[in-house]
Amino acid sequence: MPNTSAALADDRRGHRLWVRLSHWIIACSILTLLFSGILIFMVHPRLYWGEVGNDLVPAILEIPITDNHRPEGWERTVSFGEAANQAYSANRLYDIFNNNGFARSLHFLAAWCLLLAALYYVVAGLVSGHVRQNLLPRPAQVKPSILWEDLRQHLRPVVGSSGGGPPYGVLQRLTYIGVVFVALPLMVFTGLCMSPAVTAAYPGLLDFFGGYQSARTLHFFGFSALVLFIVVHVAMVLATGLIRQLRAMTLGS
Repeated sequence: MPNTSAALADDRRGHRLWVRLSHWIIACSILTLLFSGILIFMVHPRLYWGEVGNDLVPAILEIPITDNHRPEGWERTVSFGEAANQAYSANRLYDIFNNNGFARSLHFLAAWCLLLAALYYVVAGLVSGHVRQNLLPRPAQVKPSILWEDLRQHLRPVVGSSGGGPPYGVLQRLTYIGVVFVALPLMVFTGLCMSPAVTAAYPGLLDFFGGYQSARTLHFFGFSALVLFIVVHVAMVLATGLIRQLRAMTLGS
C-alpha cells in the first residue's frame, strides 16, 4: 500500500479510477431516479405522515404539478344511506394521470445501479484510505472560524481555485460524508419501504420510519436534499472551471 504522502500526491493529479467510475454511475443513476421519480410522484403529489394517505386525508404538503393533488376533485356518485359518517363511493372530476408502470420499473433499476455503485465507492474508499484521508474532517478543522472562511471561499469561487481532486475543504468533506453516509442510506431504506414484498418480510423496517406514508415523505425530502446537492455541485464545477473539472473526473488528470 502506498504511503500517505504518495497517495495524496497521486490524488492531486486528479481522481482515482475507481472514484471516476463510481462517480459517473452514481450521477447517471441519480438523474434517472429524478426523471422516473417525478413521473411516479405526479400520480399523487401529496405527502402524509403515518400509515394512511389518500385524497380524503389531510396532507402535510401538496405540490401542484398535476391536477391529481386536488382533493376537491371528487364527486359523490352512489350513496347507500344518509346516516352520519356513512361511506360512499366517488370518482374524480378529471382524468387521473396514472401511466407510471414504466417509470416504476426504471426507478427500481436505477436504484439498484445507484446502490451497487455507492457500495463499491464506500468499500473502495475504506480499503484505500480515501474516506479517512480525504473525507473525514479532522477535529481541528470543524471550528466556526474555519467553516466560515471555507464558506466565504465557496461564495466567491475563482476558476482554478479548486483542484481536480483531493485534498477537499472542510465543507466539501462534511457534505460528501452527509451524502454518502446519511442521505443515500436514508433513500435506500425508505425506498425499500415502498416494496410490499420487503415490508411483508421485514415489517420492523416500516415501523421504524413510522408507517408507509412517513417513509414516502422522508424518501421525498431525502431525494430533494440530493437534488439540492447536485445543483450546488454543478454550480461549483462551472464556477471553478468546467473543462478542468471534467478532465479530472474523466481522464484523472
